[in-house]
Amino acid sequence: MPEAATILAFAAVSLGMVLTPGPNMAYLVSRSICQGRLAGLVSLAGVACGFVVYMLCAAFGITALVLAVPYAYDGLRLAGALYLGWLAWSALRPGGRSPFAIRDLPADSRTKLFTMGFVTNLLNPKIAMLYLALLPQFVTSEHGHILSQTLVLGTVQIVVSVGVNAMIALAAGSIAGFLATRPGWLNVQRWLMGGVLGGLSLRMAFDTGR
Repeated sequence: MPEAATILAFAAVSLGMVLTPGPNMAYLVSRSICQGRLAGLVSLAGVACGFVVYMLCAAFGITALVLAVPYAYDGLRLAGALYLGWLAWSALRPGGRSPFAIRDLPADSRTKLFTMGFVTNLLNPKIAMLYLALLPQFVTSEHGHILSQTLVLGTVQIVVSVGVNAMIALAAGSIAGFLATRPGWLNVQRWLMGGVLGGLSLRMAFDTGR
C-alpha cells in the first residue's frame, strides 16, 4: 500500500494532467455543448473505461516491459511530444479554436458516444505517458506488493480525472456561452491552452530521464 504522501503526490500529478487541455477534454466539451450534459457524461463513461484498461496494463507488467526497452520508451516519449506539439499548434495557429468554442456537430447515439470516448482515451498520448512514465516513479518495492500499489494509484488517478472531467462536461455549455459573448476571453483561453501544451511537449521531448 503506498504511503499517504505518495498518494497525495500522485493525486496532484493526476490533477495537473487532467487540467491540461487534451483530446479527452476536447471531445467531452464538444459533445456536452452539441448534445447536452447527458451526452458528455456518456462519453465520459467511455473515457473512464479507457483509464481502467491503462491501469490494468500497467499493473500487470506492460509498463515494466516498455520501460525495459530504451528505444521503445524513447519512441513513445517523442511520439507523445510531437502529438502535444501538434495540439499546441492547432490551438495557436491563425484560425485555431478553443475546446469551448461553440460548433455544430451531428448527434451521435449513446453507443457511439461511449465508444468514441473509450477510443479517444486509448489513443491519448498524455494518458499513455502518465501510466507508462509517471506512475512507475511512485511505486517502490519497499511499500509492499507492486500490483496493489499500482492498482491503488491507478484508482486515485481515475477518481481524480473522472471527477474533474464530469464537472467540465456539466459546465461546458455555461462556459461556452460565457466565452461566446467575450471573444477576448476565448482567445486568452486558446493561447493559454496552446502555451501549456507547447511547454509540456518541449519538456517531454527533452526529458530523457527514466
